[in-house]
Amino acid sequence: MAPRVTLQTIADRVGVSRMTVSNAFSKPDQLSAALRARILAAADELGYVGPDPAARALAKGTTGAVGIVLTSSLRFAFTDLVATGFLGAIAEQLGPTGLALTLLTSSDSGDIIPARDVAIDGALVYSCDPTSAAVDFLARRKLPLVYVDQDPDPGISSVNVDDRGGARAAARHLVDLGHRKVALLLSGLHGPHGLVDLGQVVIDGHASKERLRGWLDALTPAGIEPLVARQNGTGLEQAKYGARLLLDRADRPTAILCFSDAVAHGVLEVAAELGLRVPEELSVVGFDDNPIAVQVRPALTTVRQDVEAKGRAAAAALTAAIAQVRTGGDSTPQHVVLPTELVIRGSTAPPS
Repeated sequence: MAPRVTLQTIADRVGVSRMTVSNAFSKPDQLSAALRARILAAADELGYVGPDPAARALAKGTTGAVGIVLTSSLRFAFTDLVATGFLGAIAEQLGPTGLALTLLTSSDSGDIIPARDVAIDGALVYSCDPTSAAVDFLARRKLPLVYVDQDPDPGISSVNVDDRGGARAAARHLVDLGHRKVALLLSGLHGPHGLVDLGQVVIDGHASKERLRGWLDALTPAGIEPLVARQNGTGLEQAKYGARLLLDRADRPTAILCFSDAVAHGVLEVAAELGLRVPEELSVVGFDDNPIAVQVRPALTTVRQDVEAKGRAAAAALTAAIAQVRTGGDSTPQHVVLPTELVIRGSTAPPS
């Protein structure tokens, strides 16, 4: 086995001190350009890639990484179009800071609990159960946190979108078109699924709660009591299951408000299977305006949230919180609420 290359190995090769070699990597402004070039050339020749990251983190008191905690499995981060757009914007915003992004699941596996065990300088908590062990561990570690799509906490920075206002606009659009038989298709992992009573709906998170409130803001004054179905999760097959409960019946609704565009996609597929024409016999409204909204036919009327702006705002809030901790300044939580916009396309029309 080849001998281990250290800072001292390089120092001996160049004829300088070990500290001078260290400065070539960590404090380049303290060396002349020519001397630093000689040191880096020697390091490259000897196969040295740089100081050990763990040792450097210990010396600096920082890891150079931030976490993002997801309620769902990590696969969600790579398969959900809204999540991928959000995460991509965070990564782009963090790029110039040198901070790396680490994905953490809120679940634990035996003795390994990512939120407790992974070295990070701060974390984004993205649409998680606030009572989960992961959120508790992060708080107990006293790390800088930013909540995203969570109920705001006065002492923690947060980034949300106007879910309620967007949902209200979507429901009002259907009411203005003349729809009176309206259904809601919700999603969630906990509580009863299938057709549910409106007064007994179990709400999993902030976005679900706010969107339901927004829909009812417009439906209740119009005297409309919606038919409600709740699917187990957000996948296409789960959405199709919920859609069949609403559509494969004699008194089916003339319009459906969906928790997301992914859910609305399932509704459109079931409508086609049942021979229902959209929008002539059924109007469908989604939420998010993710890429699938313009890929389906007819193109989907939906509520647009700017997931890239949300990602940039979340990353900026977290880096600001980390900077405040490093400088010893007072922590001043930021609370950002981004606007939403109703985008009317071909999936809605007056009831026949």
